[in-house]
Amino acid sequence: MSYKTDIEIAREANKKPIQEIGAKIGIESADLLPYGHDKAKVSQEFINSVQGKEDGKLILVTAINPTPAGEGKTTTTVGLGDGLNRIGKNAMICIREASLGPNFGMKGGAAGGGYAQVVPMEEMNLHFTGDFHAITSAHSLLSAMIDNHIYWGNECEIDVRRVAWRRVVDMNDRALRQITASLGGVSNGFPRETGFDITVASEVMAILCLATDLADLEKRLGDIIVAYRRDKTPVYCRDIKAEGAMTVLLKDAMQPNLVQTLENNPAFVHGGPFANIAHGCNSVIATQTALKVADYVVTEAGFGADLGAEKFMNIKCRKAGIAPSVVVVVATVRAMKMNGGVAKADLGAENVAAVQEGCANLGRHIENVKSFGVPVVVAINHFVTDTDEEVQAVKDYVEAHGSEAILSRHWELGSEGSEELAKRVAEIADADTANFAPIYPDEMPLFEKIETIAKRIYRADEVLADMKIRNQLREWEEAGYGNLPVCMAKTQYSFSTDPNLRGAPVGHSVPVREVRLSAGAGFIVVVCGEIMTMPGLPRKPAAESIRLNEEGQIEGLF
Repeated sequence: MSYKTDIEIAREANKKPIQEIGAKIGIESADLLPYGHDKAKVSQEFINSVQGKEDGKLILVTAINPTPAGEGKTTTTVGLGDGLNRIGKNAMICIREASLGPNFGMKGGAAGGGYAQVVPMEEMNLHFTGDFHAITSAHSLLSAMIDNHIYWGNECEIDVRRVAWRRVVDMNDRALRQITASLGGVSNGFPRETGFDITVASEVMAILCLATDLADLEKRLGDIIVAYRRDKTPVYCRDIKAEGAMTVLLKDAMQPNLVQTLENNPAFVHGGPFANIAHGCNSVIATQTALKVADYVVTEAGFGADLGAEKFMNIKCRKAGIAPSVVVVVATVRAMKMNGGVAKADLGAENVAAVQEGCANLGRHIENVKSFGVPVVVAINHFVTDTDEEVQAVKDYVEAHGSEAILSRHWELGSEGSEELAKRVAEIADADTANFAPIYPDEMPLFEKIETIAKRIYRADEVLADMKIRNQLREWEEAGYGNLPVCMAKTQYSFSTDPNLRGAPVGHSVPVREVRLSAGAGFIVVVCGEIMTMPGLPRKPAAESIRLNEEGQIEGLF
């Protein structure tokens, strides 16, 4: 049996005017800034007006470690949100925006799939409302002003060997990871080594996603450390006098984007830091606003729970003063089989033993999420090749770990297929049994925070860091940054730093290659193993198959 592609389904959507979607959650037309007929930004005036309201229930969707078999975390987030509305709940969705890099690379888009999608799918996966371009521009403005400051006399006495601010572009481009800038003689400035990260790894992206309003945004931008002097004292963005102009560039980007699901339910799509190299959550301002206008807010955290959920709990919840009532861990039978050693080409054949073997990865994530004091439900994202015996094997395993697994067929059936999941999630959220707490306190030393995550979440035996890194952490503590949380940058494919080590490995080490202080965002980035903050394209990038057809419609996006 053949199925329609995601883009074909999205193109057939019966979208309603965005003003009707806003009205569902009490947003008047005057408080919407439309981008066409099907998307709009929400005004700061409206956001300010709802701050006195009581918060709804926050539901976090996370997943097992991603595999080539597919998990469908965003698809489940959308399906669950639609399911909650189907059973009569006032619910909305909060997800991240898509980056052009993975869109044209290997991962694809970030709008869900099948009959559990957010639309307009094409615009969301391409330029959308221009937020990422604004972030890239603000970041690039600071880059230009740093080199311009050095060129015109270097009043701040920046050591050109210690410029910490790299450049960004929203594309996977390995050739830009390490470059030499300002070549060509006196008129072009002082030559130095630098490099590019992808826009979603920019500290500006993290700041936009953690700031509560424009004033907070400008202060955080001013707090960015851009370089160091010869005496190793920091030079801040505010010393370069760039934060005001950067805020101007980001003024519209700070406003959450309102769109809709295929079933015309409201969704905020705003911000997009990667979870393997940044903190992996949509914006605080979108989530907090959603909690004021909906009784249930379904949000997601990037990649597996060892990355996205850990950072959601330890960084976003800590900074924003929010807490999930229940966490949904997404798994698929196919992914369990792959974790159990089955090759991708053989995933269509029934293999209950491999499912049982691969469930160790799922079990580890359940244990980890529970350690934050929140109840866990497993959503088995249904594939048409799944057999009843394989599904039951997952359910039995999860029950043995003190949780429950529910089969959800939202990809195929939309909200009709997620009704059972929605009912159970709502029951648990309403029971108020969560007792959320981050897994380390603010006052814990920075290296101990790294060790806590590595040992409790990754199940590593040790963290490997040379004296230079340890001394750097101590220097930051002495400078007053010791209370910051840590943001681990590592592969998403494994609990370890080896992407080929699937399942639930133990006895491994976590090598720390580099640490970066994101003083404006308010966390320490810990770069582990071979993770890159500028991804490369695969041998056969998705871009090769993306084109316009004879009718001018986009083909190949997924």
